[in-house]
Amino acid sequence: MKILSWNVNGLRAALKKGFLEFIETEKPDILCIQETKLQEEQIPEEINELEGYYKYWNFAEKKGYSGVALFTKIEPKKVEYSISDPDFDKEGRLLIAEFEDFTLINCYFPNGQMSEERLKYKLGYYDRMFDLMQSITATGKNLIVCGDYNTAHKAIDLANPKQNETTSGFLPIERVWLDKIIDHDWIDTFREFNQEPNQYSWWTYRFGARERNVGWRIDYFFTNKENMKNIKNAFIRQEIMGSDHCPVGVEIK
Repeated sequence: MKILSWNVNGLRAALKKGFLEFIETEKPDILCIQETKLQEEQIPEEINELEGYYKYWNFAEKKGYSGVALFTKIEPKKVEYSISDPDFDKEGRLLIAEFEDFTLINCYFPNGQMSEERLKYKLGYYDRMFDLMQSITATGKNLIVCGDYNTAHKAIDLANPKQNETTSGFLPIERVWLDKIIDHDWIDTFREFNQEPNQYSWWTYRFGARERNVGWRIDYFFTNKENMKNIKNAFIRQEIMGSDHCPVGVEIK
């Protein structure tokens, strides 16, 4: 089984840049997308007509903002849309799909760069997500949490760590949350298979950053330690264009 995650930075824009061709080529069993930037009535007809997938959406109250979607060939036993906090739920950042052998969370974590208030919001979301992750695995279920986490964990995970020590996305207060989940036996699946530098999933549109590979690794698949034995591979598809992010993924036994 192949699961992919991609922040498409606007699904309608991605459709003009080869999104359907990407699905046809990659043939993911499950595709999680973030930052759809649309409402239910704006779902493109090409997506409604896409065959072979059950489709689930969570929309932000604010138009043209945030939003996540899940396309899956395997029908989930249950899908939930809430992190149990109305202030967070209104931004449409979460889908929780329960399958036979594991639960999958598709999440678009907040960005903290706009203001101190948004940074506080992001950190609060992190804390709520940790509680959710722990509560799911406490029931004995395996859990995979994928999406745009909006934080690079270590210096290896961005091209210019020194220059970005005071930038949201690489602040110590943000990175410590990733330390925290790893301390609680959550596994960064990509780093289990690849310890090489220059492996990024997001590049600013400015300064020719992508051409020079001046990027950040902020898109992840984390899983609980007990489930790591079922992860066969984890990867980044840096060559796939169509967004300021590229897809990341895992293969499951």
